[in-house]
Order: sequence, then C-alpha cells, then structure tokens
Amino acid sequence: MNKQNLLSLNQNALNDFFVDLGEKPYRTKQIMQWVYKTHEFYFDKMLNFSKPLREKLSRVACIEFPKVVKQNFALDGVIKWVLALGEDNHIEMVYIPEKDRGTLCISSQVGCVLACTFCSTGMQGFNKNLTTAEIIAQVLIANQYLNPKAKRISNVVFMGMGEPLLNEHAVYNACDLLLDDLAFGLSRRKVTISTSGVVPAMLRMSERTPVSLAVSLHAPDDHLRDELVPINQKYSIEELLKACKVYLHAGTQERHILFEYVMLKGVNDSIEHANKLAKLLKGISAKINLIPFNPFEKTQYQTSSAQTIEKFQNILYQQGIRTMTRRTRGEDIDGACGQLAGKVLDKTKRAHARRH
Repeated sequence: MNKQNLLSLNQNALNDFFVDLGEKPYRTKQIMQWVYKTHEFYFDKMLNFSKPLREKLSRVACIEFPKVVKQNFALDGVIKWVLALGEDNHIEMVYIPEKDRGTLCISSQVGCVLACTFCSTGMQGFNKNLTTAEIIAQVLIANQYLNPKAKRISNVVFMGMGEPLLNEHAVYNACDLLLDDLAFGLSRRKVTISTSGVVPAMLRMSERTPVSLAVSLHAPDDHLRDELVPINQKYSIEELLKACKVYLHAGTQERHILFEYVMLKGVNDSIEHANKLAKLLKGISAKINLIPFNPFEKTQYQTSSAQTIEKFQNILYQQGIRTMTRRTRGEDIDGACGQLAGKVLDKTKRAHARRH
C-alpha cells in the first residue's frame, strides 16, 4: 500500500484524512503544529497522539522530503539548494536575503515544457510535475536551515524551475498551506505565482487563490514574443492581457500584477520597444520588473548594457509606468533568474536535440 505523504494535504484534506481514519478533525491542528511549527516529522515523537494512533499513522502515512544533494553559497548571501527526486532528476531552489525580507524561489516542475529561449531551465527539457509535498518540502528544508541562523522566509515565489500554471492542483494546494496560519501563515501579497501566460489557467487562478501574480512578458508585440516565449503562439498578448484584467478584478481585495521583462541586447531593448511596452500596459494596475539577462552555457543572447537598461526604464517611467530594475543576485553559483537548471531526465528530447 502506498502511504499518504501528509505534506501533500492542505487543512481541508487533512480533516478528511483524519475523519477517514475514524479520528476527530481536531487532529489536523495538532499534526500541523508538529510539522509546520515544531518541525517534527516522526509520528512516534508526536506524544499528544495515542500510541494506537501513532502506530496507525506509521502504517498509512508518511512525511517525506526530497534529499538535499548540494548546497551552494554565493558571495552576496544567496543560497542555492539542489534536491534529488530520484537518481535522474534534480530540482533547485534559491534563498535571496534582503535587509527587509528573505525570499525563497521554489520550483514547481522538473524542467519546463515551454522552452523559452532565454531560460536555462527551458533548455533542459521536461520530466514531471512536482507533487504538493515536493513543493512544500522545499520551504520546510529551507526553514530548517535558516531558522537556527535567525533568518526568515518572508516571501515565497514560484519562479524556480517549471511553469507553475501547468501544475495547477499541486501549486494551488501548496499556496493554501503557505497562506494557512496553521502552516506558514504568509500574507497573500508575499506569495507570488509566475506564469509565461497559460491563459485558461490564469482565469482559474483568479478564482482559486488570492496570491500575487507575475507575468513573464519579455516582448511588447506578438512577433517578438512568439520567438522568445513560444506559448505566445497559442495565447497572444491580447488574450494574455484580457486574462490579466480578469485577475485584477477578481476577489474583493485590491490586486496588482508584476510584469517581468528580461533585457536582451539588441533583441528587445530598443527605444521603440520601450515605447511599445508603455503603450501596451497603459492603464493596467501593474509594475514592470526589468531583469538583466543572466547568461548560461551555449546561450545565443547577451545582456543589455546598464546604460541601455537605464534609458529603457526612464522611457517607461516618463510615461507613467511603475518600473524597477532587478539587481542580479547569486550569479556566481548559477542561482540568478533564468539560470536554474537542475538535472532533468528529459521526456521531450529537447535537450538531446540541442546537443546534436
């Protein structure tokens, strides 16, 4: 019998799990306290459970983590973990410390099926979706390392390996736990799902979870975005922006969108591109995050110069678009945006095609 990994269950699912065991729903609060607050993962040490219940849990359930195979430390304080999901698949997650916050960038898939041309993960191909347990375990692993060092995770972003909105069920369940006061208790604004533009899933997300949304835009027109972000060939910028407006008006609380725009030398960084982008996003409650391209092995792209990025930002700012430029972090350990690659037993044959 396959044991149920309890890290895959949000509060409602845990209630159902205990009821099915013939237990009262209050057991949910007890076990969430053990797992998420005390960081106790062995049933035999959960002493407010009776011995028969502890034995029953050991037979039908488990609390299991991916194995940490490597931990890298950057000169700027960034930490990268490499986690093994079986012998042939590794994922990566990154902790980015700032003066006022600590951001954990987590993965949602082994590899990525979308093949954005400027992203190292996309070049690795794709193997599988992560389970909710494999997503939540990343946060627990990081917390176990950081908490004794008086470092905290204040923000969690789904910007690691994979397209989160191609793994909706597991990602939304993970968001439930990230927001749940019995688990991690993060604010909805401190949890961000990033998408390359899976429009139907964006519409579902608008109703399912109140977390923040980041959209990987990277081009101001369909012709260029078709090349950089191939999913645009399926869902155009016009459709993408319609879905963004649905997200902005869903729910009862004010929402904003972060548009991400990687700066590629001579590709999408001209004055004309900046003016087009400003016109495209006029009137949308959004902020643009300009990301200097982070090179990786065999890439065809180069990073825009600092002067070009500053000029691009100024054009947007002068036209009323809130804009910031992301500072590159963790580059010396390949932990920067677009550099996460892990190890992928590729099912798409894309990585093989690149080598030949």
